[in-house]
Amino acid sequence: MISTATLAQAGKQQGAALLRFLAILILALLVFAIVLLVFGKNPIEAYVDIFTSTIGSSYGWSEVLVKVIPLVLCATAVLLPARIGLVNVGGEGQLYIGALVASWGALAVADVMPGFLGLPTIIILGFIGGGLWAAIPAVLRAMGWLNETISTLLLNYVAILLVDYFVFGPLRDPSSANFPQSEPFPDAFRLPFLGSTRIHFGLIIATVVIAALYFVLNRTRWGYEMRAIGGNPNASRRHGMPISRYIIIIMFIAGGLAGLAGMGETMAIQGRLRPGFSPDYGYVGFLISWLAMHDPIGVVLMSFLIAIIALGGDTLQITQSMPFSSVNVLMSIILFIVLAKFSFGDIFKFFKKKEEATS
Repeated sequence: MISTATLAQAGKQQGAALLRFLAILILALLVFAIVLLVFGKNPIEAYVDIFTSTIGSSYGWSEVLVKVIPLVLCATAVLLPARIGLVNVGGEGQLYIGALVASWGALAVADVMPGFLGLPTIIILGFIGGGLWAAIPAVLRAMGWLNETISTLLLNYVAILLVDYFVFGPLRDPSSANFPQSEPFPDAFRLPFLGSTRIHFGLIIATVVIAALYFVLNRTRWGYEMRAIGGNPNASRRHGMPISRYIIIIMFIAGGLAGLAGMGETMAIQGRLRPGFSPDYGYVGFLISWLAMHDPIGVVLMSFLIAIIALGGDTLQITQSMPFSSVNVLMSIILFIVLAKFSFGDIFKFFKKKEEATS
C-alpha cells in the first residue's frame, strides 16, 4: 500500500488542481467577455443565458449530466494511457466499436437470453469491443512497430466506416424505408433512465470508473508503477517492470472505457445504432483529459465545464443570435490558457536553471 506521506501529497495535488481549474475558468470567462464586447454582445447577458439554460434549472442539470457521462468516459480513456506515457487519440473509434459490438449483441441474443442478463451483457460487450479495438495499436506499440498516436488516430476513421457499413448493410432495419439505422433494441437491453429525465445508468458507471481510477492511481502499487513507467520507462525496464504488458493491459482498459461511452449513447439515448451518433465525444474527451492534466477529479470538473459550454451554445443561438461555433471560441481560449501555462512555466524553469548555473 502507499504511505501516508504519499496520500498527503496526493491530497495537496487535488487541492492545487481545483484552484488551477477555478483560475483557468475565471481567466477564460474574462477573455471571452472581451470577445463578446468586440462583437457588440453583452457578456453578462450571455453568461446569464448559459447559466439559466444549463445549471439554472433541473432540466438543464439533467441535460448537462447526459453530456458529462460520455465525456468523462472518453476522457478517462485518454487519462489512463497518459499515466504510462502513451497518447491515445483513438477514443472516438473505440467508442464506435464498443457501440457496434454492444448493438450486435443486443440484436443477436435478445430472443434467446433471459431479460435480467440483458444489462450486464451489453455492458461487457461494449467494454470488450472498445478494448479489443484499442489492443491493436497497443500490440503494435509494445512490439516497437508503430507509434500509438498515429495508429489510434487512423483507426478512428476505420471504426466509423465499419459502423456505417453495418448500419447501411447487415444491421439495417428492414422496416426503416432504407433509412440507415438498426432495429430498436429490446427494453431488457437498454440502459435504465433516472425518473423522467434522460440521465441513464451510464452515470453510475462513470462514477464508479472515476472512483476506481482515483483509488488505483493514488493508493496502490499499480498506480506507483504506472507513474514510474510514464516518468522514466528505461529505468522502469531496468528494474524489471513489465512495460509491454502494461501497455497492452492499460490500452485495453482505456479502449473499454471509451466503448462504454458508445454503448451508453446507443443503448440509452439513441435506442438503436445510427451512423454519426457521436458529436466527436472521443476527440473532446482527449481535450478534456489534457486540460485536466490527466487527473481523475480534474476530468470530472472539465467535463462539467465543457458540457455546460456545449449546451450553452444552443441557447446563445436563440437569445444572442450568435452561431453555435462561438462556444468553440471559449473552448479554444481555455485550451490556450492551459498551453500558455505550460509554455511560460517551461520558460521560467529554463531561465531559473540558467541563472543558477551562472551563479
